[in-house]
Amino acid sequence: MDVEALSLGVPKPILDTLPESDGAAAQDMQKAVEGLEVRLNRAIADADSESEAAAYVVDAIERLEAHYEKYDEFIPELRAWGQSPIYAIAWRNLQGDLIIQLQEYDWLAPHIDRERNLRLVEDGIRFGKR
Repeated sequence: MDVEALSLGVPKPILDTLPESDGAAAQDMQKAVEGLEVRLNRAIADADSESEAAAYVVDAIERLEAHYEKYDEFIPELRAWGQSPIYAIAWRNLQGDLIIQLQEYDWLAPHIDRERNLRLVEDGIRFGKR
């Protein structure tokens, strides 16, 4: 299977939102993204078809969506306790941006849509009252 390898990154605007005194958070983000990129590229390389590769990517997207929601829930809690939510906001935004980065690959986009629709049907979710 000959497909373009994934190249993911932490957008500069997200890094710019972090306090300048804390380079550790930026390093943590970059390490997390590098790890995700390596795992996905390895799974894609081992896949027998583009559809199988897309299934791995959809798994990652679903995890990123769950993390996005978790970080989003932390924001009002942190504010309620008088704490700065800047790190939760940055990590939430990173999850959303990574999802967008993955969806921008031309070879992946149609497979992602197909896989997600297949999962909806397999989970038994039906729309309307049929």
